[in-house]
Amino acid sequence: MKLFSTLFALLAGLLLAAPMAARADIVVNVDQGITQPLPIAIPAFGGTSVGPQVSQVVSADLQRSGLFRPLDPSTFVQQRLDVNLQPQFDQWKQISAQALLTGQVTNDGDGRLRVDFRLWDIYAGEQLLGLQFTTTPDNWRRLAHKIADAVYEKLTGEKGYFDTRVVFVAESGPKIKRVRRLAIMDQDGANPSYLTDGSYMVFTPRFSSNSQEITFMALRPTGASIYLLNIETGRQEVLGHYPGMVFAPRFSPDGRKVAFSVERGGNTDIYVMDLGSHSTTRVTTDPSIDTSPSFSPDGGQMVFTSDRGGSQQLYVMSADGSGVRRLSGGGGQYSTPVWSPDGKLIAFTRQDGGQFHIGVMNADGSGERILTTSFLDEGPTWAPNSRVLMFSRDTGSGSKLWTVDVSGRMVAPAPYPLSASDPAWSPLLN
Repeated sequence: MKLFSTLFALLAGLLLAAPMAARADIVVNVDQGITQPLPIAIPAFGGTSVGPQVSQVVSADLQRSGLFRPLDPSTFVQQRLDVNLQPQFDQWKQISAQALLTGQVTNDGDGRLRVDFRLWDIYAGEQLLGLQFTTTPDNWRRLAHKIADAVYEKLTGEKGYFDTRVVFVAESGPKIKRVRRLAIMDQDGANPSYLTDGSYMVFTPRFSSNSQEITFMALRPTGASIYLLNIETGRQEVLGHYPGMVFAPRFSPDGRKVAFSVERGGNTDIYVMDLGSHSTTRVTTDPSIDTSPSFSPDGGQMVFTSDRGGSQQLYVMSADGSGVRRLSGGGGQYSTPVWSPDGKLIAFTRQDGGQFHIGVMNADGSGERILTTSFLDEGPTWAPNSRVLMFSRDTGSGSKLWTVDVSGRMVAPAPYPLSASDPAWSPLLN
């Protein structure tokens, strides 16, 4: 068995102890168009009363990914597992489990929760992962998401995305008098809260790379403004007020700039603001509508939407506005492009034939694939591991949040039951 050492830097109250032995025999290949999720057994974690809640959150996270199938606990032959003992592998083979996750939650003397957990390869009879996390009692859900991330990464070879948040626009009221409030929740729909009071309309919230700041557009009778909001402190800062319309603000990868578009005199162009000096640079000058800028992960390029060719299409340019070239080549109209965190793909909304689609293409414009089709699908946002997208879908009875993986095989409602739009996925939390 190969020994390894891993360190998770868990800020905001999460500490990580030393890992145990590991060997990877099970591999979930996320690029093979999997049709059968991996059967995994996740018995209720022992110890304190929080244990079963932690294991339930882990199980739900893995199941929603579409890559794992947590088995029914009523089928488990072996009960009351001790996390410090090797399981009886033959009993887990009887229910066709390929992986087993065991854990125990205890109270440390300083009042903190400690979770010990182990991931086992049933058919190889080997331990794949063994870790210990500690946290404050009120932070147990984040700890559960961290465990799910660790299991996901060990079995797929890619980073997880469960310890994240989503900011979005919560919608309520009749369509003719819609209330749009800025809201935030954990990626699994837990802990939703409002960040604005609904006295003004909000649009297109976006996270910064540090996960603590959000930029968004606010619309009042006096005009449109771009805001910067610190989630931790609640402090709001107006970046700019515009008598016309301002659209789609989005951070640069280093969090030091915000790109957005402004309508002036019937023309819409893209601007970039330096957040340190508040100086603004105009980066497009074409007599057309240029909007929805999204930086590449290295900050060197921007993809955007423009109708300069006669219809709404996707274009890419250097961050300074030079070297503009068209990306999209299919029929219909394209909008809301967003670069994937790994830089390989660009997601977009496409409208044609009376329907809306969420699609992806390679960063050079090749390999376009449609992932979803509906009456109105729009506004994709990437999970930080570039494997899953969230978007809003309106079937005629109000907009809801949905998710889809990059294969297009796993399309499902997001775990937020109320009307919502304009989602933006955070990076992994620190």
